[in-house]
Amino acid sequence: MVKIERFEEIQSWQKARELVKNIYEITSQGDFIRDYGLKDQLRRASVSVMSNIAEGFARQTNKEFNQYLHISLGSVAEVQSQLYIAQDLDYVSREDFARLYELSGEVARLITGFIKYLQEK
Repeated sequence: MVKIERFEEIQSWQKARELVKNIYEITSQGDFIRDYGLKDQLRRASVSVMSNIAEGFARQTNKEFNQYLHISLGSVAEVQSQLYIAQDLDYVSREDFARLYELSGEVARLITGFIKYLQEK
């Protein structure tokens, strides 16, 4: 088993970084750019996903890391919920919604898998 030495090596963090980039891109377009509340909240939630993975890793105990991964999972759900709002307000197309929702779901699956791995260690 390969030991992870830096949070940047964690697959869920890498995928969360991709999610953040996509969220920033989509919230910089069209009507979304003028809805400062939703735009900022969606951005903060997506950033929280990757930040909590990194912060949890830095805690260096599996118990604390596990707590931060659960917080990160909560932020993924927040992103997904806010994507529904964005779709309902026609800020994002159905295609963009589906793509971002699937990407966030992939992040959630990776985090969940990592939680299970840590619990078995």
